[in-house]
Amino acid sequence: MDKLTIFPDKPISDAGVISNKFLSLGVHTFIEACQYVHALPYGYNSDPDDLMILFKENKGTCTTKHAVIATLAAESNLPIEKSIGVYAMTEEIVTGTKKILKKYHLPYVPMIHCFLVYGEYRVDLSEGNNNGKNQPIEDFLYMKQVDPNISAKDEYLLYRKALNDQILKRKEMEGVELKQILHAREEGLQLLKKNIRAI
Repeated sequence: MDKLTIFPDKPISDAGVISNKFLSLGVHTFIEACQYVHALPYGYNSDPDDLMILFKENKGTCTTKHAVIATLAAESNLPIEKSIGVYAMTEEIVTGTKKILKKYHLPYVPMIHCFLVYGEYRVDLSEGNNNGKNQPIEDFLYMKQVDPNISAKDEYLLYRKALNDQILKRKEMEGVELKQILHAREEGLQLLKKNIRAI
């Protein structure tokens, strides 16, 4: 992933609900807004579909952090988009994964992560946070540009489509059924949350 300083910078104007929120917080440029969001603690929000939840709870995940900044980019007419990726979660990336892989007979657990895209650059505003992962996610099995505030339901449907259309067809997934992956994903999410609390 690339550093957020590769983004173009411009003053935030009175252009929408997110722009106004940042201005009310004394944040006046796009880069300052990115730095503000990156500095917020990593944590699972009570309602990820609420665009303002990041500010209400003063924490966020890759989903809510990037929803806010992608919305600000749209309000600021900056060519920065939110993308969803499915990555291969392994023990190397998330401590404790090997137990899940053994239980479900999987080479890895396909998991969702999201980030921002600007031209050929990719920026993760949750990188370096206590996010349950041992390292940044660099490689993806699947990527797709999405609306800044895509709903949790639509994100899950997109994940299932990626599994069926692409990931389950990979050689290493031969003999694996969709339900195995979905059960492993649920345990993977619990593991990530547990790892965050453990630090």
